Amino acid sequence: MDDNDLIDALAQTAFTVMAALNRVGAEHDLSLTQLRVLGILRDRRMRISELAEYLGLEKSTITGLVDRAEKRGLLARAPSATDGRAVDVFITPAGEALAGPAYDHLVELLSPLLAALEPAERRRLGQSLRAMLGPEAG
Repeated sequence: MDDNDLIDALAQTAFTVMAALNRVGAEHDLSLTQLRVLGILRDRRMRISELAEYLGLEKSTITGLVDRAEKRGLLARAPSATDGRAVDVFITPAGEALAGPAYDHLVELLSPLLAALEPAERRRLGQSLRAMLGPEAG
């Protein structure tokens, strides 16, 4: 497969994944960014600046997103346990109650893509995607 074929396959995969993400977001009344933030915060607390850097977005964009999610009861803020001057954002039980089923739905939609791969191919794909995205992508 040459680079053009690889880029075409990557673009088609991205469209397929985006269609699944859009469907899940719409069915759970979440924007794509809200869906991603809930997914990120399911297992950690982060500062708004860390979320912004992680997602490659402006801090003001994330602040607005967190404000809206906080009004819906999906996220909350609390003083950082490690830095008294900082504030962490974390998922609430209501956010988890929405994020869990949304993630399960995404898995249901995307599992057929992975089912076409052998376990060794899945591992290589995961390694390749992490290498492409770089260490800041988690």
